[in-house]
Amino acid sequence: MKRSIGIHMPVYPAPVLIIGNYDENGKSNIMTAAWGGICCSIPPCINVSLQKSRYSYKNILERKAFTVNIPSEEYVSESDYCGIVSGREQDKFEVTNLTPIHGEKVNAPYVEEFPVSMECRLLQTIELGSHVMLIGEIVNTLVSEGCLTDENYPDPIKVKPIIFTPKFRHYYSLGKDLGEAYVLGKKFFK
Repeated sequence: MKRSIGIHMPVYPAPVLIIGNYDENGKSNIMTAAWGGICCSIPPCINVSLQKSRYSYKNILERKAFTVNIPSEEYVSESDYCGIVSGREQDKFEVTNLTPIHGEKVNAPYVEEFPVSMECRLLQTIELGSHVMLIGEIVNTLVSEGCLTDENYPDPIKVKPIIFTPKFRHYYSLGKDLGEAYVLGKKFFK
């Protein structure tokens, strides 16, 4: 039997996404976001939801560009730090010793040390309430060579992404492999 617990958002895990952007002076900035994910296949799009008060929000709107970086487990402390402090007061790249690299296709920095970086052109914004959803068209994806499969696609086991549980405020790594998608469910076919 289920029990009503009111309005909650137990959708977990959430991805740990590091959003790269430049400020009005061209200074590299990054922030940690957990409200985001792939939202369209054609064109390939990713969304991230930010509060208007965030330093990155204004930067992204002005430049119409951002990067979405996927850090590996070894960078969990750096990722957490980038969600604690504001780029208004701190140079997060300098403090964490991460390296900003100017995007190849967009006017936004990506993080060299993180295994996956997606360069995004701001396509649309949707005001939702406390957050504004920024939808970015992915115009380029950069992946560390050691994290690629033989088919040149990021291997989640090699990437070792960080996952987050918002209500519990804890980070985790990927769990065990449960089986192949679009195959396991075939046992119900007649």
